[in-house]
Amino acid sequence: MRETTLGVAIITRNAATRLAECLDAVAFADAIVVLDGGSTDGTVDIAQAHGARVIQQTDWPGFGPQKNRALDALDTDWILSIDADEIVSPELAAAVRAAIAAPTADVYALDRLSSFCGHWIHHSGWYPDWIPRLFKRGAARFSDDLVHERLVFSTPAQRVTGKLMHYSYEDFETVLRKLDAYSSAGALQRHAAGKRGSFGKALGRGAWAFLRTYVLRAGFLDGRAGLMIAVFNAETVYYRFLKLSRLQAPRR
Repeated sequence: MRETTLGVAIITRNAATRLAECLDAVAFADAIVVLDGGSTDGTVDIAQAHGARVIQQTDWPGFGPQKNRALDALDTDWILSIDADEIVSPELAAAVRAAIAAPTADVYALDRLSSFCGHWIHHSGWYPDWIPRLFKRGAARFSDDLVHERLVFSTPAQRVTGKLMHYSYEDFETVLRKLDAYSSAGALQRHAAGKRGSFGKALGRGAWAFLRTYVLRAGFLDGRAGLMIAVFNAETVYYRFLKLSRLQAPRR
């Protein structure tokens, strides 16, 4: 009987910081595809040195479509989709191998734990964070969202043990860069959907994002990092709706 195969799909752009560790953690896979969006650091060299198949496509259709491109480049029985700043723990690696060896579902969710500027976050709406990422090829695809894409599937997802360690915001420079990128992508996505923004809406939605993160989602229990995340979420939403209002303004 032919053994079940596993492929890993990763999209990158200037992701050299954690990529080697990320790839080392999934060395047990039968195939690894790294779809690179035009890196100017050592990302491509690191991926090739770790035996990954590197595909370079410099146009940017958004996170969802880009991840689907990576899925389409694999022909394995199962696919594990991770980001270049996510590390599969040894316990999770063992659970993944066990799940595909004797599957009881077509889609599995992983227990992701994320860090913010060196602090592991256990509240703030960041944890628990069961995220579907392991699936039988053809059973799931990513949404076409420019940002905050999600995996779309029709059958219930089961959970596997072990942690997916997510180094999401390494430093303040990353925080500011992602704030700008996410607010811009969110504004474009809402503009395409016919939604409207305003200064008042930016203030109101931003304030609500802070209260939801810091109070309702117990961000205060994460200490200073929780406060920083609440402010980050508020600013991201605030600038998203400001940028949306600029997009809908008539050009002169």
